[in-house]
Amino acid sequence: MENSGQRGEDLVRRRVLVVEDDQAMAVALRDGFSYEGYEVALARDGFEALTLAARSAPDLVILDVMLPKLSGLDVCRRLRAKGNPVPIIMLTARGQEIDKVVGLKCGADDYVTKPFSFMELLARAEAVLRRAGGSGAAGGDPGTASFGDVSIDFRCHEASKGGKALELTPREFRLLAFFLGRRGQVVTRQQLLDVVWGYDTIPVTRTVDTHIAKLRKKIEDDPGDPRYILTVHRLGYKFTG
Repeated sequence: MENSGQRGEDLVRRRVLVVEDDQAMAVALRDGFSYEGYEVALARDGFEALTLAARSAPDLVILDVMLPKLSGLDVCRRLRAKGNPVPIIMLTARGQEIDKVVGLKCGADDYVTKPFSFMELLARAEAVLRRAGGSGAAGGDPGTASFGDVSIDFRCHEASKGGKALELTPREFRLLAFFLGRRGQVVTRQQLLDVVWGYDTIPVTRTVDTHIAKLRKKIEDDPGDPRYILTVHRLGYKFTG
């Protein structure tokens, strides 16, 4: 069985930037990620986070929402505005549901609610890194793409249809990236859950259908008779854009 030390060696010294102003939490996260084989940089406020993100080019950012000088939400916005595609996991306090929603809209890839176990955070970190590092997988960096009158810039998290801006969620960007990497191929709902959601336990594949329906409303001329994301009966979906 693979142990945590072996898992850390397999990561080939991934770099993680931990942005946390609580000293005890910052040290605990530094020690945990270091033990798992990561190189860890610490930032205690939002401005320091932006400086270290530009200087050290981390593979992952663990970003607390509540920070001095510049909030985690503002840090996330500025990183995405500069076209930085680094995966971001936001840390939010219990009950701050609005921060979770706003964080995801700002471009965060995932969030974890305090208090949390380090193993939960590590699992989330490995999931977003798998998505970011997979060939043609969602969360990767396909750059820009277009189909029909839809244009997408994955690096800047911007999209438009017929010249008008589309408001896509981070997960919708990942869905499109996954589909674009597999044009003309049938992909199953389970494949989408494994790669786009990245968690080991998703309760129902109906989750995929709900997100596909919402995405169709944004990119299709007629969502009821889709042209780009086709349903393949009993199998899954096929992207023909």
